[in-house]
Amino acid sequence: MKIMNRFTSEFRNHLRGCANAMPRLVGMLGAIGVCMALSGPFLPEPASAQTPVKFTLDWKWEGPSAPFIVAKEKGYFKAEGLDVTMDIGNGSREVIPRVASGVYDIGSGEINSLIRFRDENPDNDVKAVMIIYDRPAFSIIGRKSKNISADLKSLQGKRFGAPTADGAFAQWPVFKAVNKIDDSSMKFDNVGFAIREAMLVSGEFDAVFGFSISSYINLVGRGVAPDDLVTILMSDYGLELYGNAIMVSPKFAAAKPEAIKGFLRAYMKGLKDTVADPPAAADFVVKYNDVAKKDSELARLKMAISQLMMTPFVRAQGYGGIDETRFDRALDQIAIGAPFRRGKPKAADIFTAKYLPSGTDRRVE
Repeated sequence: MKIMNRFTSEFRNHLRGCANAMPRLVGMLGAIGVCMALSGPFLPEPASAQTPVKFTLDWKWEGPSAPFIVAKEKGYFKAEGLDVTMDIGNGSREVIPRVASGVYDIGSGEINSLIRFRDENPDNDVKAVMIIYDRPAFSIIGRKSKNISADLKSLQGKRFGAPTADGAFAQWPVFKAVNKIDDSSMKFDNVGFAIREAMLVSGEFDAVFGFSISSYINLVGRGVAPDDLVTILMSDYGLELYGNAIMVSPKFAAAKPEAIKGFLRAYMKGLKDTVADPPAAADFVVKYNDVAKKDSELARLKMAISQLMMTPFVRAQGYGGIDETRFDRALDQIAIGAPFRRGKPKAADIFTAKYLPSGTDRRVE
């Protein structure tokens, strides 16, 4: 009984303490409420939404594709609010329909193939938005031991590996017209890409058509001595065409113009990092392509930078743009190979500079 009375007395004292504290508690809660009302809900800030972007390369992950990987790995796309997924391709003829159809938002491919695609599909407004290669990689790669030299007369009477689907061989009608070459004594064999270089190594061909940054590196990798190889870069012999470019689907351009600008800003940062430190960029490439060899990809990357990207025009005007007068001449040359079905297009039909970073940001450092 005494225990019960003691418990009752202590319980009453506890209630009195709670009652005395209640005004202070109510005041504290009221003050907190005022603060919340003034400053907004007391909730963590939501993460800003990332715009999804589907990107397709035109080929495998190799040295020249390093700027895209660098931009991804260093978080430059993410900093622009973009969630970029990247896939490899199987040539520009496959990539351009991917982008034009909207299956992919942005892609990298050969601009001359884009020009032909638009001529064949006039209702599709897929456009290039940034030039990657100011000069194309179209080349004839031959062996000095087969009497091939930088003199175009050395091509007479020779046998060539020339896949019909190859972008370089597609330019032969233009190249021979510009250089007034009679090819009646020359033999062109349509072979698969996989055996083109192998047949040059074995001596069945005297030279092959291909991309300088691909065929040359592949031949050296197959054991051909660099001193036995000569690369005839078509742009050194009057070919005015441009090379690879970044292109966007009409659907994505209409819906997400700011995302395109952000993508190009991020790519530009990746490009500048790549040019500043090619070995580090090549490390990223072999991370994405586990069968690639760093030495080969580094050599391929350096060749792309020196031959195709760092031209006098780019050094003077910056990365990514075009010379409209030259572009017009390039369109005339393309028409030599095959006339345009619907008349010669204008540069503005193919390329737009409205998404490019500022001139200062594109300047060569």
